[in-house]
Amino acid sequence: MITNVILIITVLVVLFTIGAIGFFSLRAPTVGAIFGVLALLFILADLKAFQIRKMTSTPMMMPATTVSSAVVKEEDWAPTLSAVGSVSAVQGAIVSTELGGVVSEVGFQNGGEAKKGDVLLKLDSSAEEGQLHTAEADLDLARANLQRTKDLAARKVVSKQELDAAQGAFGQKQGTVDNMRSMIVKKQVHAPFDGALGIRQVNVGQMINSGQQVVQLTALDPVYVDFALPQQELSKLAPGLEAHVHTDAIPGREFTGKLTALNSMVDTVTRNVTLQATFDNPDHALKPGMFVKIDIVLLQKNKTLVIPGSAVSYAPYGDSVFVIEKKKDPKTGKETQSLRQAFVRIGEARGDFVAVTEGLKAGDTVVSTGVFKLRNGMPVVINNDLAPKPQMNPTPADS
Repeated sequence: MITNVILIITVLVVLFTIGAIGFFSLRAPTVGAIFGVLALLFILADLKAFQIRKMTSTPMMMPATTVSSAVVKEEDWAPTLSAVGSVSAVQGAIVSTELGGVVSEVGFQNGGEAKKGDVLLKLDSSAEEGQLHTAEADLDLARANLQRTKDLAARKVVSKQELDAAQGAFGQKQGTVDNMRSMIVKKQVHAPFDGALGIRQVNVGQMINSGQQVVQLTALDPVYVDFALPQQELSKLAPGLEAHVHTDAIPGREFTGKLTALNSMVDTVTRNVTLQATFDNPDHALKPGMFVKIDIVLLQKNKTLVIPGSAVSYAPYGDSVFVIEKKKDPKTGKETQSLRQAFVRIGEARGDFVAVTEGLKAGDTVVSTGVFKLRNGMPVVINNDLAPKPQMNPTPADS
């Protein structure tokens, strides 16, 4: 159709040009000028029609879209069982006083460290020490009387009854001394084990009763993590399995330990079994009471195809990825890259990666980001300069 229009316009250009020349030769410049202007307009229209025909005859080529890519990798992924749990201390106690009295000395700093046997608190024991001196004097007298009675008894001067009375008096005074010394010792509070101290609950000069809480003492290396799993997983568990812990309180850090204990019974209400894992904690980063996420690594390992999770286009009718394929133009011989949408079945997710159970093979190249804007058959160019790097343990900046 455009060709016919071009032919008609060309004929009109020729006719109007001849007419303009004829009128100028007949000395009719006005009419000749009109025919010349019309011929010029038809020439412009003819050029425009020619350009339109050229544009419509040339096939439209979509410009290539720049995408980032990732290669489908086959990795050994050990199955894991995940749960949430709490950190607990291997040893922990609230140190308390056994006797009451007035606090005369506090021997620790808040948040400090204590060794087993360190004196944490002293109560005023001046009255007991005075009583001890009196009891020791009585003991010395009783000891002398006993020795004198033994000498007399050896010479048959005193009866056996008097000797027994002297021995009884000596034993009584010895018990009194031992009791006073024990009370003085109990006026001091000692650390029962090595650990980290909390914030003290008493002050110097304070009058306290027996059983008064003094300070929290906790052993922080190692620590336990207590958690629970459904009874269906019980057959897969055994002491010694590797365990990994993450917590939002320490982003980006992973703690590695071992599963050390399984409860001997299943909870009759939840049907869960309680488990305990042990973790080294030399820098005391994990604190009792922390909420943590724990993964138990099972013994068997499976070959798994892995891709970044951002490469998957999730949809109700099925998840898919865009595979980048190389194609050769049969006319020009030029090699280009285009997209092929492949439907996949997604498995377990770990960090920024997901496992693919169906739809891909190892070595395939897929688009890793921005899949929502792509469609099947689209030409692409790969550029990974600014592509984000997926991680197994990502640490988002705003976490």
